[in-house]
Amino acid sequence: MQHDTGSVRSKMIWMALATTFVALLTASIAMLLYDLRTFQQYWVDDLTTQADIIASASAPALAFNDARTAQQNLAMLRARPQILAGAIYTAGGTRFASYTQAAREAAYPAQPGAPGYAINKGELTVFHKIVDNGEVLGTVYLRARFDLLGRLLNYAAILGAVLLAALGIAALVATRLQKSITDPLMAVADVAREVMEKRDFGLRVPGNNSGEIGVLVAAFNDMLAEIGRRSHALQESNLTLEHEMQVRHRAEEALLLADRRKDEFLATLAHELRNPLAPIRTGLDILRIRSGDAQATQRATDIMERQLRQMVRLVDDLLDVSRINTGKFAIKMGRVELKAVVNDALEVVRSYIELHGHELVIDLPDRPVFLHGDATRLAQILSNLLNNAAKYTNRGGRVSLSARVEERSLIVNVADNGIGIAPDMLNQVFEMFVQVDSTLERTNAGLGVGLSLARRLVELHGGTIEAHSHGVNRGSEFVVRLPIVVEPELPAKTIPASFITAETYRILLADDNVDFVNSIGALLSAMGHSVVITHNGPDALTAAARFCPDYAFLDIGLPQMSGYDLARGIRRLSCGSMTMLIAVTGWGQEKDRQLAFEAGFDHHMVKPVRFEQIEEILGNRAINKKART
Repeated sequence: MQHDTGSVRSKMIWMALATTFVALLTASIAMLLYDLRTFQQYWVDDLTTQADIIASASAPALAFNDARTAQQNLAMLRARPQILAGAIYTAGGTRFASYTQAAREAAYPAQPGAPGYAINKGELTVFHKIVDNGEVLGTVYLRARFDLLGRLLNYAAILGAVLLAALGIAALVATRLQKSITDPLMAVADVAREVMEKRDFGLRVPGNNSGEIGVLVAAFNDMLAEIGRRSHALQESNLTLEHEMQVRHRAEEALLLADRRKDEFLATLAHELRNPLAPIRTGLDILRIRSGDAQATQRATDIMERQLRQMVRLVDDLLDVSRINTGKFAIKMGRVELKAVVNDALEVVRSYIELHGHELVIDLPDRPVFLHGDATRLAQILSNLLNNAAKYTNRGGRVSLSARVEERSLIVNVADNGIGIAPDMLNQVFEMFVQVDSTLERTNAGLGVGLSLARRLVELHGGTIEAHSHGVNRGSEFVVRLPIVVEPELPAKTIPASFITAETYRILLADDNVDFVNSIGALLSAMGHSVVITHNGPDALTAAARFCPDYAFLDIGLPQMSGYDLARGIRRLSCGSMTMLIAVTGWGQEKDRQLAFEAGFDHHMVKPVRFEQIEEILGNRAINKKART
């Protein structure tokens, strides 16, 4: 790894060298100043001592005026080449003897100076008194070379060499010692850089250092761990928030879609309920204007009956969906044969298919296939699918229903060559209120609940349903899978002939809808039955006590007394136990059926009631009697 001057290692080395350099430089300057002072003091003392020796030796010569001896004493200075010149002055200041180095001309002061020394221009001058027995005989003058600059340069060179050597040794020692400090720091820096690049907070600084460096490394590793935990928590929080935002966004989209579908459904419902009312109104006008025309009357009756069935079908589908959504829908499971279910479904939709001029193709297994389910609801599944196929197929198209057995499953296919389904709609056609053709110009009306109801009924029977299509205008296919019963078929129960009768009955009708109850009463009277009509609860109870009816068709919402109370009152009559009570009401929830049975009713019929339903109940009178006994 390369380290520039900005790295911690380089800074540590430079810091050590700078500190060492400053310390050595300070010490060197102090030593140099001390040496110069010592050097000066040494030369002053040495020259002063030399002058004192000459003064002691030359005092007799001055006393006896012996210049030759004085000159010899000065000549002894030749042993000291640093001394440039010397002289002896008398007490009167006259130069008595002199000395100078060979080949040099000396300049002597005219008069001796005051005792002491002086330094001038690289020379040291000393004046020393010659005293003998307390008498001043003269003065010794010495002048020597004082090379302070040379001394300074030599000493500085030595100190410089020592300084460089010391710095080199300090650099070597710092390089080795700094690793114990810089290596952990560099490891921390490398890990920090890698964490920033990779965003990996799981990295750690290796090693087991002691002291402050160990505390720093441990603190850094703990900091990484804490940042990692917080980063993970923040990431989890962000993911949760993002998921919640997505869920909320999807929920908002679903609410907007549901609101739009609700508006479309309400508009479609109003349209679909008004459509049958127009031909019914027209049929009523035909019956009123052309009441004597049997053919016109029959045609009007057929139209009104067909439109009424359409309205009843719409209302029944809505009620069934509501029951399923609220968990109040119940199916009566039993052993059901496939062909019987198909026949029931075809009975419902055959006229609608023929009205559109479609070709209907049926292909069923030859052997009997038994299902465990509700025959009425299974027929409703197939009728909804067939009705849907006929509705979305252009006039003169082809509608087919086929079935086959695969292991323990029954596969039912309902196909058509109609308008088809777009690929993006295949997963939505089973949603509530969704229609393939949602334009105002559509020719195929509906509430968009048939397929949704079919799917839920299939699921209640433990099966599945799928939609397939090759695209728009290429037809569609619905595949239903249902579990089958493979055990041997149980023997069918037969009805003894002794229970079959064609007798007429006493019938009590109680309903505050005058038109409805009078029309039903007229039809029953035309069949030969004895009919009593009432419009409130107390009158009905009085009539039942006097009339002892075989059948009593009672509305639940009667004035003055509810149908439930009326049923209980009839049951308390002496002949009440023999009366077959039938509730006729617009309330069709499961709880309403339960309330009716608890009040003593034998049957529960939901308005509008077809006359065929009344005939069916009357036709089962003998069986009902047997069951009650």
